[in-house]
Amino acid sequence: MHLRGLISNNSAGKTFDPIDETRWEQPGELALSYAGIAFTLLASGLAIWEQYRIFAAQVAQGAWLQILPHILFCLILASLIGGSLVYQVTRLSYIQRRRRHHPTSQAELDSLYDQPAPPLLIMVPSYKEERRVVWETLLSAALQEYPNRWVVLLIDDPVMPATLQDAAGLARARRAPYQLQAVLDVPAKTLRRELRQYEKRVALGTSEPADEARRLAGLWEYCADWFNRQARLSIADHCDRLFVDQVLLARRASCLERAGDLRSLESPLSPELIAREYRKLAAWFAVRVTGFERKAFVNLSHESNKAMNLNSYISLVGRHFLVRESEQGPLLEETTPEQAEFSVPTADFLIVLDADSLLLPGYALRLIHLLQQPGNERIAVAQTPYSAFRGAPGSLERLAGATTDIQYIIHQGFTRHQATYWVGANALIRRRALDDIVVTDIERGYPVQRYIQDRTVIEDTESSVDLASCGWQLYNYPERLTYSATPPDFGSLIIQRRRWANGGLIILPKLLRYLLHRRLGLSGLVEGAMRSHYLVSITLVNLGLLTLLSLPFYSSAHSFWAPLASLAYFTLYGRDLALCGYRGRDIFGIYSLNLLLVPINLAGVVKSIQQGLTGQKIPFGRTPKVSGRTASAPGFILAIYGLLALTLFAAATDLLAGRYGYAAFSLFNAAALGYAICKLVGVKESWEDLRVEQWGQALAVVRAMFM
Repeated sequence: MHLRGLISNNSAGKTFDPIDETRWEQPGELALSYAGIAFTLLASGLAIWEQYRIFAAQVAQGAWLQILPHILFCLILASLIGGSLVYQVTRLSYIQRRRRHHPTSQAELDSLYDQPAPPLLIMVPSYKEERRVVWETLLSAALQEYPNRWVVLLIDDPVMPATLQDAAGLARARRAPYQLQAVLDVPAKTLRRELRQYEKRVALGTSEPADEARRLAGLWEYCADWFNRQARLSIADHCDRLFVDQVLLARRASCLERAGDLRSLESPLSPELIAREYRKLAAWFAVRVTGFERKAFVNLSHESNKAMNLNSYISLVGRHFLVRESEQGPLLEETTPEQAEFSVPTADFLIVLDADSLLLPGYALRLIHLLQQPGNERIAVAQTPYSAFRGAPGSLERLAGATTDIQYIIHQGFTRHQATYWVGANALIRRRALDDIVVTDIERGYPVQRYIQDRTVIEDTESSVDLASCGWQLYNYPERLTYSATPPDFGSLIIQRRRWANGGLIILPKLLRYLLHRRLGLSGLVEGAMRSHYLVSITLVNLGLLTLLSLPFYSSAHSFWAPLASLAYFTLYGRDLALCGYRGRDIFGIYSLNLLLVPINLAGVVKSIQQGLTGQKIPFGRTPKVSGRTASAPGFILAIYGLLALTLFAAATDLLAGRYGYAAFSLFNAAALGYAICKLVGVKESWEDLRVEQWGQALAVVRAMFM
């Protein structure tokens, strides 16, 4: 099966433009970060003195009714300024890491082909995904430049589909691994045959270096032609464009470059290098691609979340099974390799790759090489935090993607302070580390293993704390080697961001226990501050913004220096947007988007509190990855219009009371919200989501937010 026909609607002439990270290595960027931190600390110190004087005057005057609102006001300012300092420190740390980063040479990486490489398993969890999305993700995984790998599509669709559409989607998902295997087998067989023929020539003593170089050049050109043929497809969107440019055409270019080098050799290759070239070529397409459905077996977990989909398969790795029928359905029963009907190979390393994400070709090779270096034996998770697909056509997807690209900088900075969090969309994991944190529970009467905690819907975040508590480290590799899709519309963004906001407060006690047992010192304090900020920032920032927008503070609750303390943050944020290829003025759009997400984030926080009080797990909300617009939950549409009305009411109230500074702040936020509703949600689209027949659903959603 050829890739042509899987994608339609050509967008010829456009190419993917990756972010150039060397821009942050310019001398001025380091100075800007130091200056920003110094300015923020100075302005914060002056703000503290300013607020102390106001507070002292209130106490002296006995203005007790003003003291509590003033304390609340100061706490909100402190949380906002603290967040801006975390951003600036991580930016500084990111720049320092970039300056010290020296990528391993390709020749050293290729040494992995000289001996048996540790086995790598790439798992792609999938739930009702589009065929195109799954195909591109699987192919980017299968084409990793790593010599000992296999890929499995973990299909989580119901095994008994409820509709004909679901049945067709399940059938497509089941076929995808085998169709891809057929595509890859053609070059794999050719290159394996060439390796065997070379080995025969060596054994017969007829191998000549000059002839082998010419043969190898021809094989590299054969591979280049294969990649070129796969790239001759129509491009539907910017995600396809990245896939074609960075996964297929980039490989074509590297193959042609290697062929040219071999044809222009001035001295013959050594027998060792010739053998390595043949082994590398033979390994490029030699990958096993399979599928697996945990819900087909009654003694595996059926819980509806990504973590248990992964856990079910991880628990099978390196084991052998018979399929036995029972009254409830098929069971997996462990047996010996000789009797097995179903076996799962062993794996030293695992990659978890979301079905809407792509890996660049050198991802696995670079990260596994890193983990095998002396001193890195206790690194459990290595990753490159994912970047957004470039060139999104819609404003909301582009701005949400911009926040993803900025988050990349923050996560890279975390690593310098041992505060890395596992980002589950594309992490490479050492299997031995998972064995240290596994727990066994009972589900429906059967034992199930939990390597990745599913207590919250941000399972990778909690597992990061579990690994750190067991003495393992997590590491962000300082290159952009993976990309993940951003929700293209407000409806799907609601589902994603509400899930992201849910769980931080539940994980916080576990983090605090870990920090209390960690050795004290400056490094421990910095790590604790950054890890804690990551968990609570959504709660503090969104509650703080809502409070500032809604409560009528006394005129004494004001600050001249606090807005100046945030000036460096906004300046550097805008600077980083520009360096990422966005427009500096997009910072207003991102601020508007963040206001738009206040009700969604708070709904996630409420769910965390609900789970903390009741002990009941919150259902895992999967981000839709389908064509067409995802309708927004009507309750959230009502909430954002309500927030707009609240800001306008606050502006009017402040104007009448003579609080002109507050009035200006409220009017600015009303303008930002109005822009977000018109530009990012769409007035027409929001009205469609609030049709008369959906009002009952809207009320149900509102109740669900707080029940």
